[in-house]
Amino acid sequence: MQRLIIMRHAQAEKSAPGGDIDRPLSKHGRHDALAMGRALAERGLRPDTALVSSARRTHQTWDAVSEAMGDVEVHLSPALYNASSDTLRRAVEAAEDTAGCLLLVAHNPGVHQLAVEYLIESAASPGVLDKMSGGFPTGAAAIFTVDVAGRPSYEGWLTPHDLEK
Repeated sequence: MQRLIIMRHAQAEKSAPGGDIDRPLSKHGRHDALAMGRALAERGLRPDTALVSSARRTHQTWDAVSEAMGDVEVHLSPALYNASSDTLRRAVEAAEDTAGCLLLVAHNPGVHQLAVEYLIESAASPGVLDKMSGGFPTGAAAIFTVDVAGRPSYEGWLTPHDLEK
C-alpha cells in the first residue's frame, strides 16, 4: 500500500426508525460526500480498495464518493460500525498487501483516534497535530503516504468546509 485515506462518513440525519445503524445521510451530507469524491479524484486520490462500515450513512457516503472514483473493490464490513481505532487499524493492516491506495470510511471516535495515532507514530509536526486535535468533522478525510515498511506519514487533510472556500 502506498497511500491510505481515512474518511469519516458525511453528515447524517439525527435519527432513523431502525436506530443508529440505519441513519441515512442528510441532504447536506449527500452534497458533501459528492464534493469530497470529486475533490479526492481531482487530487489523484483514487483508491483501488475501499473498506466501508455497513452502517447506512457510511455506505451512502461511499456511494456518493465513488461516483468520481471509477472501478474500486469495495468491502462492506459490520465490524467497522462504530469500531475502535484498534479494530480499524487491524482492518487497514489486513488490506495493506492487496491495496495500492486504500480508503477507509467509518465513524468517530475511531477514525479520529486512528488518524491521531498515525500522526504521533510518524512524528508529525506540532502544527499538523494541532490541526487534527480540533476533531474529525463529518465528511473529512486524512490522507497518508505509506512507506515500504508500512508506516503511514501525513500527506494532507481535506474537509467539506475547505471545499466551500
